Amino acid sequence: MDTTLQQTDSLLDAIAPAPGEPRREILDPATGELVGLAPVHGLAELEAAVAAAKAAQPAWAAAGHEARSAALNAAAEAVEADAEELARILSREQGKPLNGPNARFEVGACAAWLRAAAATPLEPETLVDDGQTRAVLHYRPIGLVGAIGPWNWPMMITVWQIAPALRMGNAVVVKPSEYTPLSVLALVRVINGALPEGLVSVVSGDREVGAAITTHPAIGKVMFTGSTATGKAIIRSSADTVKRLTLELGGNDAGIVLPDADPQAIAEGLFWGAFINTGQTCAALKRLYVHADIYESVCEALSEYAAQVPMGVGLEEQNVLGPLQNKAQYEIVAGLVEAAKASGARVLLGGNPDETQPGFFYPTTLVADIDNENPLVAQEQFGPALPIIKYSTVDEAVQMANALEVGLGASVWSADAEKAREVAARIEAGTVWINAHGAVDPRVPFGGAKQSGYGLEFGAEGLKHLGQPQIING
Repeated sequence: MDTTLQQTDSLLDAIAPAPGEPRREILDPATGELVGLAPVHGLAELEAAVAAAKAAQPAWAAAGHEARSAALNAAAEAVEADAEELARILSREQGKPLNGPNARFEVGACAAWLRAAAATPLEPETLVDDGQTRAVLHYRPIGLVGAIGPWNWPMMITVWQIAPALRMGNAVVVKPSEYTPLSVLALVRVINGALPEGLVSVVSGDREVGAAITTHPAIGKVMFTGSTATGKAIIRSSADTVKRLTLELGGNDAGIVLPDADPQAIAEGLFWGAFINTGQTCAALKRLYVHADIYESVCEALSEYAAQVPMGVGLEEQNVLGPLQNKAQYEIVAGLVEAAKASGARVLLGGNPDETQPGFFYPTTLVADIDNENPLVAQEQFGPALPIIKYSTVDEAVQMANALEVGLGASVWSADAEKAREVAARIEAGTVWINAHGAVDPRVPFGGAKQSGYGLEFGAEGLKHLGQPQIING
């Protein structure tokens, strides 16, 4: 047997469908080879998961923050103990390489976020205590949380959803993407070794399961990371049960390079801001605005850096860029680049996929001299293709950055941090980074503006969004 299969067989066997259970073949997007079989759950399995969660949640809520935090730390230790096996499953299913800011990084982040959720303080807040009135704000468990995750960071975003939910005394029903169920099934199996039975369940189903979660009367909160269109559908379908929602939706993040920036100094940061996870990240840099004075220098420096970054099969240790996760996303990226080329834009690097090789590999692509209205700029490409747009004044750059309906993240690049902060304050986005892009921190709240969603994750604010505020007055 292939050694790769041997190294991942134990967890894959543990999460495999039972005999006679509906199943789906999961193929490696880099090679087309079979990774494993995922169960295809339906509404009956969802009801069973909800019933188990309802049974487990009261005792978990009553255990208190200290006991729950201890369990989350134990879950982090369990993830670390199985880290390599989890990373290899993730690499084969999602396509991302083991090394770089990819599979091993993602598994490590799961442990880090579990610990951060456990360690973040959240004490009752005395609002008024003047001798006549006393009002104290507490956060109580909501009850059941539905967590609907994406395929780009399947393990890490699942932890972003379940760790704060558990810390706040809730039970969780997880619905992974149909593209990456094995990663989430394996991760939750490992985590559940440190948790009470029934507290976290994975329902590995199709869209009908996700839709049922958003309408289920027993589920009081839904967390969703994915497209704006699906987020809007969740808002509509959750209305009758008035669910609490945290939505991290589509982004088309802008970066603005000010004329005083050093092209060579920022090239690496720009590259990884745009191409982390082969561009398949909601808060990746997806359109880059560069001042005319240094435009060609930035194009040259970024091209030089990008040309040396290896792309290939994720299990090969030298690679740090991988394939697109699925054919549909590959076709979106390829179509947007072809439209840019047809418009007369200048391709600095890439844009020429090898259709003869297996896997959904699209080469690292940089496109210059492109109009701001071009679809490659105006639409979220979610892949390894970055448009670079020239601007003349900062006002023009800010106007172009703010022109879209989305506002998840943005960045400003400058040798003068104070000047960069002044520009950042004018950008309509939930997070604006200075001389970096996409760097999230479990201590720092994260959420979108405009149609990139609402609600906050991470830190004490993230915990509050997984609790029900209660004022005790008197």
